[in-house]
Amino acid sequence: MSDVQIIARDYITLWNETDAGVRARRLGEQWTASATYVDPLAKVRGTEEIGAYIGGVHQRFPDYRFALIGEPSGHGDHVRFSWSLGPPAGEAPIEGSDVLTLVGGRIAGVIGFLDKVPQPA
Repeated sequence: MSDVQIIARDYITLWNETDAGVRARRLGEQWTASATYVDPLAKVRGTEEIGAYIGGVHQRFPDYRFALIGEPSGHGDHVRFSWSLGPPAGEAPIEGSDVLTLVGGRIAGVIGFLDKVPQPA
């Protein structure tokens, strides 16, 4: 497994972690303390804010899980991959793509894109 695959897998594992304490530990191990996360719904800085944002996603979608779509790619200090968010069985209603910037092998920044979202009825 390549470093890019490991980074993407660990990132998805973090987003699936429901225990705030475990999530905080993983953030401390895998992200820089001043990391930033930006997507169409949020702009947060630091592992505490990022952890809280992930917790909010769990509250909004309590039984949904993240999964990688396809193969991650990367070059230099950047990793790119696509993901889905949905119920464990069935089609995921949400998909996105993230671009990570690494510093010293740790995540220092994420720019997230929502590629597929449910349309209001």
